[in-house]
Amino acid sequence: MAAVFIFLLLLFSFSITTAQQRHSNISKTSSLTPTTDSLWFSPSGFFAFGFYHAEGGFAIGIILVGNPQNTIVWTANRDEPPVSSNVSLVFTVHGLVLRTSQGREISIIDPHQNASSASMLDSGNFVLYNSKQEIIWQSFDHPTDTLLSGQRLQAGAELVSSVSEKNYSTGMFQLKMQHDGNLVQYPTNVPEVVEYAYWASDTHGEGDNATLNLDADGYLYLLNATGFNIKNLTDGGGPQEETIYLMKIDVDGIFRLYSRGLDQSSEWSVEWSSSIDKCDPKGLCGLNSYCSLMDQEPVCTCLPGFDFVDKSQKSWGCERNFVAEACKNNDGSIEYSIESLQSVMWEDDSYLVISSRTEENCIEACLEDCNCEAALFKNSECRKQKLPSRFGRRSLSDETTAFVKVGTSTATRRAPKESKKEWRKDILIISCSLLALACIVLAISGLLIYRNRGCTLKKVSKQGNLRLTEGATLQSFTYQELKKVTNGFTEVLGKGGFGTVYKGAMSNGQRLVAVKKLNVSTGEKEFRTEMKALAGTHHRNLVQLLGYCLEGPNRFLVYEYISNGSLANLLFTPAKWPRWDERMGIAQNVARGILYLHEECETQIMHCDIKPQNILMDEYGGAKISSFGLAKRLKHGQTSTLAEIRGTKGYIAPEWFRNQPVTVKVDVYSFGIMLLQIICCRKNFDLSLPDEEIGLNEWVSHCFEAGELGKLVDDEEVDKRELERMVKVGLWCIQDEPLFRPSIKKVLLMLEGSIIDIPVPPSTSTTYFSAV
Repeated sequence: MAAVFIFLLLLFSFSITTAQQRHSNISKTSSLTPTTDSLWFSPSGFFAFGFYHAEGGFAIGIILVGNPQNTIVWTANRDEPPVSSNVSLVFTVHGLVLRTSQGREISIIDPHQNASSASMLDSGNFVLYNSKQEIIWQSFDHPTDTLLSGQRLQAGAELVSSVSEKNYSTGMFQLKMQHDGNLVQYPTNVPEVVEYAYWASDTHGEGDNATLNLDADGYLYLLNATGFNIKNLTDGGGPQEETIYLMKIDVDGIFRLYSRGLDQSSEWSVEWSSSIDKCDPKGLCGLNSYCSLMDQEPVCTCLPGFDFVDKSQKSWGCERNFVAEACKNNDGSIEYSIESLQSVMWEDDSYLVISSRTEENCIEACLEDCNCEAALFKNSECRKQKLPSRFGRRSLSDETTAFVKVGTSTATRRAPKESKKEWRKDILIISCSLLALACIVLAISGLLIYRNRGCTLKKVSKQGNLRLTEGATLQSFTYQELKKVTNGFTEVLGKGGFGTVYKGAMSNGQRLVAVKKLNVSTGEKEFRTEMKALAGTHHRNLVQLLGYCLEGPNRFLVYEYISNGSLANLLFTPAKWPRWDERMGIAQNVARGILYLHEECETQIMHCDIKPQNILMDEYGGAKISSFGLAKRLKHGQTSTLAEIRGTKGYIAPEWFRNQPVTVKVDVYSFGIMLLQIICCRKNFDLSLPDEEIGLNEWVSHCFEAGELGKLVDDEEVDKRELERMVKVGLWCIQDEPLFRPSIKKVLLMLEGSIIDIPVPPSTSTTYFSAV
């Protein structure tokens, strides 16, 4: 009797929910906070909308209530960083907004119509209504990684896995419901072509605008636009009243159908999965590694000569554990050896395929070719490749043998035994000589430093006019000297987030300078960051730092004066738009400056704030990168770093928000955003434009896919092939996954036309991270 009563009570609850789906249970001005009244529950209490704990704070989403663990089935703004506890979520006429303690509002749900009420339904759907009780927004139309009973995945939409079980940001895998009727799984941020698919429903051409559907009995199937069933993924027929079903693309890239009893303490069980081989998802193991099964579980292994970037994050891939040196000695002897891997294969990106009757022939051919870093041998074919490798896996049914070139041990490079004693004697003599020379240099340097006391500024006349000592690096100024140089800080060149820039003159006005006065709120850390980043650097596409002043609260940086203002002033002022060839020259200038920071400095420098406002234009139309207050210097041998989010909204790369180590590819992303602005002479978000053109990145992607690139330059007379090349470069640079962005060196080669055959970039309509 008790069981019957519970069943009737639950059935009654569901019937009430159905009856009330058009009635308000959340009124305007209702609010939530992370610590008190944090959730709006559905009538039965099974589902709730609001705050939940996330790594580093709180996130907003829909929860399927469980005991002891809740299940997150939908996340709002999933790639935004978690919020602190001193915020509130408020339901307004404009939808849901997040209000900070400083009064700043961030849109969470914008229905683009005035909202009158909202409901958290027992189906797991969160709904907003207008005054006529019509649905104007619902979470079922915007799935993240999960489908619930009664929900559809529409044609053109996708589910994207999370980063981890605790981090619900966009992950590495997607399930795409294609317009051609095929349901396909890909890694994120790759071209949606068959080469990259690792599972498909094989319903290509079975019906346009098909949808993936999940019924309340666990029935998972595909319908075309006419309602015709084109594929059953599961048979369904499971219990409905006592069971909850959901379908999810998991962190490991496999999508599964789960079931759980209505009892909140029930455990989830897998009813069906897209694959039983957990190495099927491409990219589960990162670059230069491969996946193999051990007790049916995936294991990532680095290629010979490589170690994991981070052993706790195998998807980050592997890096070399030896320093790549000359391919051969001067006498022609080979510096590398070959290690083989049986039944290992990765993405075939061969630059040369040769006929090779034996594995030994293939090994010899790779060793003799300094461009060859690895080779794949199968069926008498030797496919030479450059590294890194991608999508590697071991399959016992694959007859491929992989050969990887690794550095030989240092023992093989030592001098012959018979000359060892003489060699040591020579080294001893040379070392003693160098030591003596070093002592002399140090003594002279110490004397000069003492005499100059670190100051390279000289007064050369009774009037106190200043000039810079020839060959000096950074000059030390006093506050009074800079006050005189700038005539009392009277002429303002510009203002920014870190301070105000004044015009100044030295050497009787013969040399103009720009003096940046940093805000009092700007910490000494930012001041020293900019000094250290530019000290010792010299490149024609970087603004030269001449000196500094640090006296108590007074912090100044002195730069060379650049006469023609910022790139933003040119691009966003129609009367000043540069010609097409001038714009392409500007893009190449900036790329050369970034290349210098990334590859030509003693240690890599990440600028972290590339944008038109930070590009200054000289009198000859040359572009120079400025504003290094957010720059990050990497240590010797370091390729990535964990740091707080840096940059300007609209130019920040997605990986900053994922708690992942960031690399110099964050500058490539920002450059890509700016390159599209240079092409189009407009801001990346402009509300004055038609709806389809407001977001620059989406508009560029749409015009590229539609073959309407002329719209981007307002039918300006430009070389169409060059325009297409520039757009391709920009779209590759803003790929969501940093591994798929080209290096800045490759970007420059593509901009210059040295690399002509540029692949078609993936559609940013599915992988684009909002740069608004």
